[in-house]
Amino acid sequence: AREFVRAIDALSGDKLFENGVKIGPNRGRILIKMERTFHPDLAFNFSPHKPDHHILNTAYHLARDYRRREIILVTKDVNLRIKAKSIGLKAQDYTTDHVKDVSALYKGHRTVEQAPVELIDQMYQMPFELAVESLPVEKDLVPHEFLILRNGKKSALATFDPFAGTIKRVDKVPAYGIIPRNAEQTFAINALLNNDVQLVTISGKAGTGKTLLALAAALERRKYFRQIYLARPIVPLSNKDIGYLPGDIQSKLDPYMKPLFDNLGVIQNQFRPSDPKHMRIKELLESDKLVISPLSYIRGRSLVKIFFIVDEAQNLTPHEVKTILTRAGEGTKMVFTGDIFQIDHPYLDMHSNGLSYLIEKMQGQKLYAHINLEKGERSELAELASNLL
Repeated sequence: AREFVRAIDALSGDKLFENGVKIGPNRGRILIKMERTFHPDLAFNFSPHKPDHHILNTAYHLARDYRRREIILVTKDVNLRIKAKSIGLKAQDYTTDHVKDVSALYKGHRTVEQAPVELIDQMYQMPFELAVESLPVEKDLVPHEFLILRNGKKSALATFDPFAGTIKRVDKVPAYGIIPRNAEQTFAINALLNNDVQLVTISGKAGTGKTLLALAAALERRKYFRQIYLARPIVPLSNKDIGYLPGDIQSKLDPYMKPLFDNLGVIQNQFRPSDPKHMRIKELLESDKLVISPLSYIRGRSLVKIFFIVDEAQNLTPHEVKTILTRAGEGTKMVFTGDIFQIDHPYLDMHSNGLSYLIEKMQGQKLYAHINLEKGERSELAELASNLL
């Protein structure tokens, strides 16, 4: 919004409010229309006390004044779009930074059926890698894409290393005591522990282990980073500002941050209280080596040699994601996790959220890896609820 106001200011002048100002050759003109009297056609169904209805009113007046022109209301607010259509106005979403086909979004892994048996066998022999040309899918491979090579009962997990130009075997490796339970989680941990990958995105529904794996990997790699940041955007349910909630700021934030501490508790409770790994987590928290906080609290901090995890990234706009990434300093690893089908932000959806946008734009980059987790690992009941409800 501030960038738009600055652009408007650069065009400022009386003409902006009269006949408009040209914004470039063959690019039309921009005109600011001031508020008009609330139209009687709207007064019966729409309260004049709501700001959105004044936007609707201005668009309705324009449609009446310029009947031969196509008047379109562009807004991220789906409710306002429906209201506009109900009174005969054309309305559409703001489609810049918009992922058109979510079903075609990069998943980060694939299964190669009927892979040559000799290639699968070769993956279990030194040096545990293949020439990329030996696979039938080599032309379509994306940097750090993960593969399940399968032929009958034989299989191997692998990934394409763009720096070496080879297909390397992926082993089932634990991260700070967390053992991957399926191939997708194995792939996720591989990407999270890989020094060559500076940006990782992990998508998936609730219970697939997105945040848990990211946090476990950060703890495993803690010696290589100055700090671990685990943050999430604060998007209150029902779009109610947290300022209206009772209590001090900490009690307002606790419900939003508790899931992050729950994940930390799962990792910590694997070990006895006397175990050094159990005590180390407490030490990291007390010394601010491990920081768990709302994303807005991270602003202004130096992001050099940080393992930075952004949870619930689907509630960020593409601009917010870009702002976070462009502040990454030397030696920093960025991880974004979330479920693009479970969005709390009132003006975002599966097509326009920052996580979907990031996955689409970063696919194919050598510093980036993505994995979509599909299999839930909580309980049968949680999996059933996630699939059916």
